[in-house]
Amino acid sequence: MSPISRRGLLAGAAATALTAATAKAATAAPARTPTTTNPVWAAPFATADGFAGTNLLGQNGTTGGIGGPVVTVRDTEAFLDYCDRNEPYIIQVDGIMRFSSKHALRSNKTVIGLPGAEISGGGLDMYRRQNVIIRNLRFTGADDDAISVQQSSHHIWIDHCDLSGGQDGLIDIVRGADLITVSWCHFHDHSKTALLGHSDSNSGPDTGKLRTTFHHNYFDRTAQRHPRVRFGEPIHVYNNYFRDNALYGVASTENAGVLVEHNYFENVPFPIYSGYDESGPGRVVERNNVYVNSGAPETLGSVVEPRTYYSYTPDNAANLRTTVPAGVGVGRI
Repeated sequence: MSPISRRGLLAGAAATALTAATAKAATAAPARTPTTTNPVWAAPFATADGFAGTNLLGQNGTTGGIGGPVVTVRDTEAFLDYCDRNEPYIIQVDGIMRFSSKHALRSNKTVIGLPGAEISGGGLDMYRRQNVIIRNLRFTGADDDAISVQQSSHHIWIDHCDLSGGQDGLIDIVRGADLITVSWCHFHDHSKTALLGHSDSNSGPDTGKLRTTFHHNYFDRTAQRHPRVRFGEPIHVYNNYFRDNALYGVASTENAGVLVEHNYFENVPFPIYSGYDESGPGRVVERNNVYVNSGAPETLGSVVEPRTYYSYTPDNAANLRTTVPAGVGVGRI
């Protein structure tokens, strides 16, 4: 079964809204250079699953820019302009967007890459935002975080992206951010992959938040943080392929609650930690994982079950070594 077929397509009102959005031209004033509409790539559109698909915090799942115009951007100025607008948009990225630092991505946006689309040198920052989808984009060489989700942002879906070679984190989810799904992404040629909870002193805003699902991602020779978690619960890590991670796989610290299940660990000396560096231990439960030429996992205590929030059916972990690399990254949707 292909990766896209594992998730249902939008139905009912959501599908109707997408059809209407893709059928009309962009009505907003164009950015500094012409921006055209190319509706073909935007549909069909799978729904977010995991925590991003939950109906919590006043948000009915994560639908991104559904209902807004579909625009195609071909230069950096136009891209950053549409990202910073308040209205809903489906932003199709055509080409390589080169910029530095992190730039704002506002609420109710879908950013989806056309073939060959890339963000080079900079990153996207969600600060008190909600209902954002980022798909089919390559992120390379960010001088800060490639994707930053912070300050109580929620309902963010990062799917089928390729992330590598940045100066800091590839994905940071911090400062009370919540209800995130990271799925079918390829992480490679980097050290600090995904951080949840930015410091040991931020227990107030982060405790019980940072609820994130990581599924069907390929952590490919990245060194650490797959993810590294403080305070958040539950963090759900399932059906991922961990390969040649030199420092460690998953780290639960500062009383976080992390469930690690149905994953494939290959050549990972420390697949699961409870506590790391100067951070105190976190609770972590592991089950039904495959360990090949890898160390023993550390576990501690109990964790709130993700099934409290959403339903899911894990794939057989033994097959992930084949299915995950075949399905992750750009060009698959």
